[in-house]
Amino acid sequence: MNTEHVMIMGVGNILLSDEGFGIRVVEALQQRYDFPDNVSVIDGGVLGINLMGVISEADQLIVVDVIRNKGNPGDLYRIDGKDIPERIRAKNSLHQIDFLESLTLCQALDKVPETVIVGVEPQDIETLSIELTPTTANRIDDMIQMVLSEMDRLGVTYTEKERA
Repeated sequence: MNTEHVMIMGVGNILLSDEGFGIRVVEALQQRYDFPDNVSVIDGGVLGINLMGVISEADQLIVVDVIRNKGNPGDLYRIDGKDIPERIRAKNSLHQIDFLESLTLCQALDKVPETVIVGVEPQDIETLSIELTPTTANRIDDMIQMVLSEMDRLGVTYTEKERA
């Protein structure tokens, strides 16, 4: 059994359509699953640099976000290790720049969690709307499965909640 502190963090802005995807996935995970005490499921929103204290508490960090990768809207991605700084240098969104700064500052503190970013290619991150586009909304369950696969990889047990 894994006793490391594992953090699942959704980041994004729920006011800009698909930009809220990471938050919506984390909300669904909280509603549908129970995780052990060493797992935190966090809505990181657009806190950026303010996430540093939270991030530095984790041994393993799984971030859920939109990822612009010049693919088709709805494409799913997994980025880890050395590929993360390269991807974020592409400056896909403001919160990603802040997120990279937070990870970099964690390095200065010598407390960088092992990080994996999973995400979806967005269709629309500019329209002022709290609704995801149907394309990304239809990928929430697939993204949840990706997050649960990361939990399995880390040896973390979880249980599905009883649905009313």
